[in-house]
Formats: sequence, C-alpha cells, structure tokens
Amino acid sequence: MASITIRKLDDKTKTRLRVRAAQHGRSMEEEARTLLRAALSDDVTAPGSLADAIGSRFRRLGGVELRLPAREPMRVPPKPGR
Repeated sequence: MASITIRKLDDKTKTRLRVRAAQHGRSMEEEARTLLRAALSDDVTAPGSLADAIGSRFRRLGGVELRLPAREPMRVPPKPGR
C-alpha cells in the first residue's frame, strides 16, 4: 500500500474532515481514503469532441434535426497576378 502526505491543508478543511470522520465513526485517515475512493470510482470519460458532448446532452431531449442548405459548386479560385 502507498502512503501520501498532504501539505498546506487549510485549517477549515482539516476541521471539516475531522467532524465528518467523527460523524461516520471513522478516523480522519479512513475518512480521507473513503472520500478519495468515492471521488475516483466514477469512470468519467470525456467525449471525443465538442459536437459529441453537445449531442449527448440533447439526445435525452429527443435531439434536434437541422436541415442544411444545398451546397453550391465551388467557384474557380483567382489566379495570382490577374
């Protein structure tokens, strides 16, 4: 098992951890382990792109179908020096 040391933990956070540990009948160390396990247990994977993220958010609402206008043929690019 690995060990970690958390430096520069402010007093308010330490007090809240101590009180929370006491409420759950655990040591501060065990409470910190429990909190870390819970925070890291959700395997959240980021979507591939912004479009995927937006699509997944609105998919539950039924999605949105947009009609795209027909594209025109590409014009001939100008030649340099003319």
